[in-house]
Amino acid sequence: MVHPIYEANENSPYGNLTRQEFFNKHQILHHESFMMNKRNMKIFTQSWQPAADLTTHRLKGLVGMIHGYTSESSWFFELNAVAIAKAGFFVCSLDLQGHGFSEGPPDHIPDIHPLVSDCMQYFDSARGDHPNLPPFLYGESLGGALAILVCLKQKSAWKGLILSGAMCKISKKFKPVWPIEKLLPAAAFVAPSWRIVITRPPSSKSYKEKWKRKLVHRSPNHRTSGKPTAASALQLMKVCEFVKKNCHELEVPMLVLHGGNDIICDPEGAKFLYESANTEDKSLKIYKGMWHQLTGEPNESAVQVFNTIISWIEIRADKLLKTM
Repeated sequence: MVHPIYEANENSPYGNLTRQEFFNKHQILHHESFMMNKRNMKIFTQSWQPAADLTTHRLKGLVGMIHGYTSESSWFFELNAVAIAKAGFFVCSLDLQGHGFSEGPPDHIPDIHPLVSDCMQYFDSARGDHPNLPPFLYGESLGGALAILVCLKQKSAWKGLILSGAMCKISKKFKPVWPIEKLLPAAAFVAPSWRIVITRPPSSKSYKEKWKRKLVHRSPNHRTSGKPTAASALQLMKVCEFVKKNCHELEVPMLVLHGGNDIICDPEGAKFLYESANTEDKSLKIYKGMWHQLTGEPNESAVQVFNTIISWIEIRADKLLKTM
């Protein structure tokens, strides 16, 4: 299978096609809608699956995907979703609050728990609609941390956890400079919406390929300013501490992938998570020289990572389907 990332260019992830033409070419059945979360906010959701006759081509499993901070479930992130769907899976994702088409102020996450709740609400519904499919959870960056939190809350719900550049430890190279880091709690309390200055926008340190950075910024729904609020920065640091203290409770099979030159999320956090997790079925791959967003590498490297992911999922999904 040829990954659709080869069709992308700096102007569009769909190349010279419209989004619907792109789906038609790859024989993908796409659905999108909004759900009302527990805070009465509209959260954008979408799914992808093969357009083939399901009476003769059985789905292999369900993959829930969670994007990272300042990202979205569509546009560039969507290419991996389409590739997984082409491999025979039902894939579903949502835009986190303040991201993409979902309601909420951009870049502002004063509390991580409502995002975890949204993920569980949507994925619970998706799993309920497909009770006979083994479910897997995939997360990138902040989405990786959220996936960990979901699995800690729902210990038996997921059959596999895939983490790409997961936010387990924020790199010292990316943290707010001293003394801002020490003053964050006070700043978040007094001025939670104050935007702190980081050396450069996260995307400049996330995507190695310059044309992919341009592509991400050209999303018609790109809402980020590149500067997190004080409340967000504090919350993200707290999430890393929570993951560090509680990751020993993870019992789900897991695949942990991380770029060796990631200066957003420290690879040491991924190593600690891997070593601490209470599961025998776990794998860790640190890719030497790669940056934070593994899809942001040259296409050949990005596809190498994807092939590792899809192979890992397929092996476990096949075993689980034989027992269902």
